[in-house]
Amino acid sequence: MTGDTQTISQSVTAGPAPPGTAPTGSTIPTGSTVLAAPPVPTSRPSSFARSRAARELELKRGEFELAVMLGRVRTVADPTGMRRRVSREEIDRLRETPGFPKSLRDAIETVGTADGAALLDIPQARFTRLARAGLLTPVKFYLNRYRTVVWLYLAQELREFAACEANAPLLTGRAPDTMRALLASGADLRARNWRRRHVGFLLRQSEDPWERAAITASFLDPVRLAHLVPDPYERAYLHRLRPEPLTQAAPESPTTHLVERITTADDPDEISWLRVNMSLGLAEARRHRPAPRPGIPPVVATPRAERLRVPVTEVGSGAEMSSVAGTPAPPAPEAAPPIREADRRDEPRGLLRWLRRRRGQPED
Repeated sequence: MTGDTQTISQSVTAGPAPPGTAPTGSTIPTGSTVLAAPPVPTSRPSSFARSRAARELELKRGEFELAVMLGRVRTVADPTGMRRRVSREEIDRLRETPGFPKSLRDAIETVGTADGAALLDIPQARFTRLARAGLLTPVKFYLNRYRTVVWLYLAQELREFAACEANAPLLTGRAPDTMRALLASGADLRARNWRRRHVGFLLRQSEDPWERAAITASFLDPVRLAHLVPDPYERAYLHRLRPEPLTQAAPESPTTHLVERITTADDPDEISWLRVNMSLGLAEARRHRPAPRPGIPPVVATPRAERLRVPVTEVGSGAEMSSVAGTPAPPAPEAAPPIREADRRDEPRGLLRWLRRRRGQPED
């Protein structure tokens, strides 16, 4: 009936009660011990995906990615080979930090030119000149609806820049002559400094030699990369392992071309640095494993000790020894008789020779 609570009693005939429990309708004596059922263990995941970790840390997706790149949130490799994850211990460590989550958000707070100039208490024009001269390094960028590049800076770094007494002449008065000459030449080091910083961020997130080489290769233009990596299969492998693009726009859109121009090295010193690191990283990757190519599955490179296992003969003793392990080497094969020129002319060639060897027929 509506508004009433109905209690239904049902008589059930049960067997003997298990040890430690009282049968239905009985009274438990005072002072007796009752064994309780063990608690069901609650399973806790050992690591979280990036989206789940962002929710656990009360961060937006962009804030979480920036925290990972800055090293504020440490990630671990995924055993399945997917994107890196965040361990349960790391989540607990950050959540136990005093002032969480505000302390974590303050560490990754970013500001634009207007807010950055307000933090330094200088005009926006002076702030832009300091950034173009390379004294302030952007941490990220985005394109607004007018396809204008908007650079963002870490608020914590700007506060530290303003607190340093050595930077006081840069915030007031006349700018140094070297800085004025650099700006007069049309230099703008914001993109170069961002690339240098972004390369370091990406390299810290990877341990695979081929992935690290792909990160460096992604900042070189295709022509220079083709000179450094002449093998087309290695270039294709590097292209497959390169980092995710910074824009989801169409490949031939103006936005994509603008982002590619920002992410491609154009400074001579920067290009030289990338070429050297690319050469060293590619050599390490080749030693680790070869790049996959048609018909040849990727295999682990042969250890150096096995490659050096070449039999040699000890001079003056006649004893055949191994150059690495010191074990006796197999006897040298007997010298084959020289092939006459007339036999070489009559020797079958190409497919006919292969077929005769296949069938076990003697060669003429």
